[in-house]
Amino acid sequence: MNRIQIVGASGSGTSTLAKAMSEKYGYKHFDTDDYYWLPTEEPFSQARPIEDRIQLLSTDLLNHDEWVLSGSLCGWGYVFIPNFDFVIYLWLPEEIRMQRLAEREAHRYGKDIAAGGKRHRSYLKFMEWASNYDTAGLEMRSRTLHEEWLSRLPCRVVKLEGDISIQDKLRYI
Repeated sequence: MNRIQIVGASGSGTSTLAKAMSEKYGYKHFDTDDYYWLPTEEPFSQARPIEDRIQLLSTDLLNHDEWVLSGSLCGWGYVFIPNFDFVIYLWLPEEIRMQRLAEREAHRYGKDIAAGGKRHRSYLKFMEWASNYDTAGLEMRSRTLHEEWLSRLPCRVVKLEGDISIQDKLRYI
C-alpha cells in the first residue's frame, strides 16, 4: 500500500500519524491544509480556489510513488479517491480532542489567542467549529460527513477509534 490517506476530526492525530508513517516507512507526507489554505499573514483564514487545490495536490501526488496524505478532502477532493490504496480513519472522544486542540493552538499562537489577543476571535470560532464534529451533519466537516466519504471508497478502510498511542497505531497498520 503506497498511497494512503488519513482522515479524521481536527485534533484526532491525522498529521501526527502521517508524520510518524513518513519517518518510519519513508512515505512522502502531504497535508490537505497546505492545499486548502492560501499562505496568508493570518494562517487558515483564506481558502484557495478549488481548482488550484486540485492542481497543486495532483502535481505533488503524481510526482511521488509512495505517499501519505493527512486531512480531509470532503467537499473538494472526490477526484482523488481512485488514487488511494488504503485509508485510515481516526476518531477520538471529544474531550480529548478538544484538549489537544487547545494545547496545539496555545503552542502555535501563544498569547495571541488569549482574551484581547489578535487571534482570540479566530480561536473561539475554530474551537466552536471543532466541538461540533461528532454532532453535525453533512453541512460541515463532521463524523457524519467522514462516514459518507468512507462509504464511497473502493479501497481498504481501517478505523482506529479511541486514545491509541502512535506506536500502537503503527503496529496495527
